[in-house]
Amino acid sequence: MKTRDVRSVLSLGALLGLVVALFAAAEFFDASLRGLCSINSFFSCALVDRSGRTSTLGLPDYLWGIGGFVVILIVAGIAERYDDDARWEYLLVLITTAGIGFSLYFLYVELALIHALCIVCAVDYVFGAVAWVAAIVLARRARAGRLNDGAEDRRASPS
Repeated sequence: MKTRDVRSVLSLGALLGLVVALFAAAEFFDASLRGLCSINSFFSCALVDRSGRTSTLGLPDYLWGIGGFVVILIVAGIAERYDDDARWEYLLVLITTAGIGFSLYFLYVELALIHALCIVCAVDYVFGAVAWVAAIVLARRARAGRLNDGAEDRRASPS
């Protein structure tokens, strides 16, 4: 897969994740939307929303998703603009890894403490994972490119 395609996958994952996080925010404020993803007593956005466990460090969980995906999109845009500077790809790995950490924590809260799974949230976890994998691929390619450039420099310079 071309680097441009990997960048597109990362951006698409983050953009779709942002859309889903915005829907999670809308469903938090509009109880009628919760019924769209409440299938039974386990797959239930309504049960998760009403649990009282949907904020972390004082912020609603949907804000973590919205903010995280916006930051990913911004850094991904900067990384594409400055594609010769691998630090941006490494920053993307750091940000998306933090997102995976939050997602795992949210998943733990849903499964272990609430005993329900929000389908909207689970879809967002998947989009975050897509962005994370793409960020890792980009960083590996940036590192490989830097290593190859170094090898070419050593071959070109007289000893």
